[in-house]
Amino acid sequence: MTNIPNARSILRKGLMLAGGATALVLAACAPQTAQKDAVTPESAKSFIAEVEQQLTGLGEEAARASWIRATYITEDTQWLEARTVSRITELAVKYAKQAASFDAIADRLDPGTRRKLHLLKIGLTLPAPGREGAAQELADLSTDLDSTYSKGKFEFKGKMITLDDASEIMANSRNPEELKALWTGWHSIAPPMRANYAKLVGLANEGAKELGFADVGDLWRGGYDMPAADFAKETDRLWDQVKPLYQELHCYVRGALNARYGDAVQAKTGPIRADLLGNMWAQEWGTIYPLVAPKGQDSGIDLTARLKAKAYDPLKMVKTGEAFFSSIGFAPLPETFWTRSQITRPEGRDVVCHASAWDIDARDDIRIKMCTRVTAEDFQTVHHELGHNYYQRAYKDQSALFRGGANDGFHEAIGDMVALSITPAYLKQIGVIDAEPDSSKDIGLLLEQAMDKIAFLPFGLLVDKWRWQVFSGEVATENYNDAWWKLRTQYQGVAAPIARSEADFDPGAKYHIPGNTPYTRYFLARILQFQFYKAACDQAGWKGPLHRCSFYGNKEVGAKLQAMLETGLSKPWPDALEAYTGTRQMDASAIAEYFAPLKTWLATQNEGRSCGW
Repeated sequence: MTNIPNARSILRKGLMLAGGATALVLAACAPQTAQKDAVTPESAKSFIAEVEQQLTGLGEEAARASWIRATYITEDTQWLEARTVSRITELAVKYAKQAASFDAIADRLDPGTRRKLHLLKIGLTLPAPGREGAAQELADLSTDLDSTYSKGKFEFKGKMITLDDASEIMANSRNPEELKALWTGWHSIAPPMRANYAKLVGLANEGAKELGFADVGDLWRGGYDMPAADFAKETDRLWDQVKPLYQELHCYVRGALNARYGDAVQAKTGPIRADLLGNMWAQEWGTIYPLVAPKGQDSGIDLTARLKAKAYDPLKMVKTGEAFFSSIGFAPLPETFWTRSQITRPEGRDVVCHASAWDIDARDDIRIKMCTRVTAEDFQTVHHELGHNYYQRAYKDQSALFRGGANDGFHEAIGDMVALSITPAYLKQIGVIDAEPDSSKDIGLLLEQAMDKIAFLPFGLLVDKWRWQVFSGEVATENYNDAWWKLRTQYQGVAAPIARSEADFDPGAKYHIPGNTPYTRYFLARILQFQFYKAACDQAGWKGPLHRCSFYGNKEVGAKLQAMLETGLSKPWPDALEAYTGTRQMDASAIAEYFAPLKTWLATQNEGRSCGW
């Protein structure tokens, strides 16, 4: 999972569109067209031209401030970023309010100007109120929450450990008491965030209302080229398409865990104990695949072991990811990528290890920030992050307001679409494995994929469902934790390993909550990546089972993909989707096709079990 910091996405977070200038300079620089001229189509175009001129020149320093804070967390770097964020937020709110002044003549504007004005209005993830000091307060709260998470450590077996340490132990431990201690320890870092998070919600809602939205959730849902209420229904429609497969997977995995641990640890019915699933948030279950692998049908590939046996290090993993994109015709990464990225965790300082892809100057200074380990998971993550970087570079020639993914799910889906092409055939081509497993191993391969791809879907949906309820006031501050676990039980069918109460703030133990990163993009990305992947395989003329397709080396596929990426945000996402896939609707039927053999097999394995929770 990732943030994708660049000029557009910094505006989305209230983090990046300007920077470096004093508050006085920002006030002086802000376009005044809408205030001093009549509200006409001509003045709207003039306003947009002024805004884009400012955006072209004001993004880089803010991006650098954010990069320095993320890769060198100190009180000073936090202070610098918070001040920059404050100024950017004030400027972005000013832009948004001026853009709203043209609403009355929207039907008289050309499509490009109308679209850019809308993008300005929805550009802030956390809009600050216009009153004096509010932008600074919001920036301080945002930076404090992010840094509290990133510096989080807890005691485990007499030693202070980080989330990275805990995640590695959790992925490999099969001791229920140890897993419970790790889960409880990490979640203990979150309660101090609760009060500041509630303040942040109040301030951001106040800002959203000043822009004409009901609340921040309404603003977020407005970024998908459809009415906000329709978008919420669209996510429910997509979930209904994949829910039956998830329920079969849940039932099978719960049965395997019960067989391993017994009724006292994991019952045969009801929710799954979250810490037993090998991931701190039970969002992906791939690390426990060995516990559930079908006898005689396991995938036969331990990718982590193979990478280590082939002397992969973090740099070689990133070079391999680059080579995939080069094979389909994309230009190599710039030399500055290799000299400026954070590929491994630095010694002796606090950093944000959460993987992300960065576009510093909206041209060629693209980077990744990772604390890469030689694991199958990070091998996939490398391809994912590079997908962001290649997308960022593809739309660099668009005007400033059109530099972004067609929607945020597109941006997340591109690298994952490539990662789906990491098939046994591909691994053999690059020398990681010596021979492909035969078709008798396909159920194992599909199950291993589903443990990550399908297991994630309900979590990808519920994170923002929780936030939408918080922003709307449906969930009050005193019910944060209860509402979180109701949704996790409803959608994921998981439960905490120990009793939880409102003394806890378990949402804060997931980076995207204190990091204020919208999460629905990841749910959409899991749908879109399969839709894109099937389109790529069709373009490549693939005739076999969908899950065996790799388009590695196919420059025809790459050329069509590049054409879609280059359009950025200049067109509504259904136009971009149609250009690449031939349909204007997001659709999960490619997931159904990909996993069809597994779903049939799971249903057979689950006969006689009481599925559901």
